[in-house]
Amino acid sequence: MSEQARREELAASLAEVRGRLDRACRAAGRSPAEVELLAVTKNFPASDVVKLSELGLSSFAENREQEARNKVAEYAGLRPDGSARWHMVGQLQRNKARSVVRWADVVESVDSDRLAEALARATANALDAGDREHPLDVLVQVNLDEAVGRGGAPPAEVPRLAEMITRTSELRLRGVMAVAPLGGDPDMAFATLSEIAERVRVDHPEAVDVSAGMSGDLESAVAHGSTRVRVGTALLGGRRLISP
Repeated sequence: MSEQARREELAASLAEVRGRLDRACRAAGRSPAEVELLAVTKNFPASDVVKLSELGLSSFAENREQEARNKVAEYAGLRPDGSARWHMVGQLQRNKARSVVRWADVVESVDSDRLAEALARATANALDAGDREHPLDVLVQVNLDEAVGRGGAPPAEVPRLAEMITRTSELRLRGVMAVAPLGGDPDMAFATLSEIAERVRVDHPEAVDVSAGMSGDLESAVAHGSTRVRVGTALLGGRRLISP
């Protein structure tokens, strides 16, 4: 596919996703300005990120640290004047903390004390070394179905983990994130997440972000208060353009 054809394809997909978001917000009695569109660019090249940024997007998400690190650097070379904001949304091992804090503006998948501590230490070192200018924004990932291997803190543990994060000066608690259970009812899952998010906000009013909803269930997430939807397939397509 030519560069122009790909640009047109992405523009059409973006218009369709934005239309879905607008309709979902209207149905929920909300303003579309309340919901951020986060483009999940895993397995797609930096050139697609450039095209999406030229189409008006500024927030991008990655699932794997090594792929993200390389892509962020490539994007910076392709568009040195760009202002992309990068999110880590995949499960993160503690030994990747030092690397991820050098490129990520936000880590949405904090699900344990040990990971939070590792990120805080890595952020402190990066700030001292001049590799970062600001503390790291983080979200607590909530496990809504207790599935092994999917990541996320159990709901009962979320308030305690949120409190632990706020005791560090290197991390800034911004809210919660979750993925709807596979094959489950997204309305029920996102209603539960909304209740958890509200409990967190009572103690931490700055933690206003609710990252929920993807290509297949964004309407349900918006109806239950999501402030950020993470869209990959509906925006970029289902095929892989680069090796994982």
